[in-house]
Amino acid sequence: MEYSFWGGLMLMLLMADPVGNIPLTLACLKTVPNQRRLWVLARECVIAGGILILAMFFGRQFMQMLGLTDAALSIGGAVIVMLMAIRMVFPSKEGVFGETPGGEPMIVPLAVPAIAGPSTIATIIMLAAAQPDRLVEWGAVIVVTMAVCFAVLGSAEWLQRKLGDKVTMAIERLTGLILAMMATQMFLGGLDSYLRHIQTL
Repeated sequence: MEYSFWGGLMLMLLMADPVGNIPLTLACLKTVPNQRRLWVLARECVIAGGILILAMFFGRQFMQMLGLTDAALSIGGAVIVMLMAIRMVFPSKEGVFGETPGGEPMIVPLAVPAIAGPSTIATIIMLAAAQPDRLVEWGAVIVVTMAVCFAVLGSAEWLQRKLGDKVTMAIERLTGLILAMMATQMFLGGLDSYLRHIQTL
């Protein structure tokens, strides 16, 4: 399945889910001094972006070392995305990513798994594996995704006050529904690729 730049960007933003990460961000930064919060968020977004870029460049080789096919990546990614979508549509008190430690965040839980989680990593590997001649575009997708995440999470307190808990939850559930449909499409694309491979044997 091929994606345009905007399609890939939309998919990555849905995976990163900055609006859904607002409650987690507020919880993680509540003990951090106000003057450090934007710096901490910027650091976490840079770390997450670096992890995604590494996955984009070396994820394919890692797959080949493990003997994984594109169909396996697409179907496996679809399963992860579907599980994430289910937790967004039917949230638990632990949130989408489960319980997270307190204190100032350092890589965990904001950079990983909130922004660069299994779903975003699987997505960028899938995009790079499907169209390796467009790595510059996928790199730009990562940069824009991190910029949007920083902008949204940096204004988390303001958005929480303006939108309220109910609207934030409604947005997260709507995002979950969209992710569920995209996961289904990813699964069907992977299944189609696998069936075509079988037919050529």
